[in-house]
Amino acid sequence: MHQTFTMLFVAFILYLQAYSLFVDHALADKLEDEVKIEVLHMPENCTRKSKKGDMLNAHYDGLLEKDGSKFYCSRTDNKGHPKWFVLGVGQVIKGLDIGMDGMCAGEKRRLTIPPSLAFGKEGKENVPPNATVIFEVELYTVTRGPRSIESFKEIDLDKDRSLSKHEVREYMKKEFEKGGNKRDASFYDVIVADVFHKSDHNGDGFITAKEYNVYDHDEL
Repeated sequence: MHQTFTMLFVAFILYLQAYSLFVDHALADKLEDEVKIEVLHMPENCTRKSKKGDMLNAHYDGLLEKDGSKFYCSRTDNKGHPKWFVLGVGQVIKGLDIGMDGMCAGEKRRLTIPPSLAFGKEGKENVPPNATVIFEVELYTVTRGPRSIESFKEIDLDKDRSLSKHEVREYMKKEFEKGGNKRDASFYDVIVADVFHKSDHNGDGFITAKEYNVYDHDEL
């Protein structure tokens, strides 16, 4: 009887040890699949935080965690225009969709992203396979997504069902300065030029409701 009890007790201890190892591994895997978010700068005023479906305008630098080498810089790509993308719909890597959720216009973050949420086993161009990457991002504007009729109506000040460069500039200026950030005219020139480059498909200097609903994907 005593021997049977001892054997059962040993088996129970072994079970607990195996279960503990399983939990530890599960937690480790979970942590490896998380995005580490560091807030580098937070504006004093934040009237709107980014959420899935919002249109974001941001600059970001991509670096390899292993040696800090830079593999991407939006300030030198595409003539230095900040990137436009819709959050949470796969237009950027999963780690950016996760790490840029809940951001304010004017906020800066450093995001450490594991391979499973970055470029995976295959890698991409200057990113080797299974690489953890770091993105330093600066968010300029948070607006309703490109398919939002409410957003189009808000920008269309004269209600002529088309958007002029002046209307887009005024809207972007209003949205960005909600966070207490003042920029000179050249800053908005760059943003407006990028918007019209992507959306003014017939080149007439105006963005129609139909053109506004079509947005190209960025590379990352």
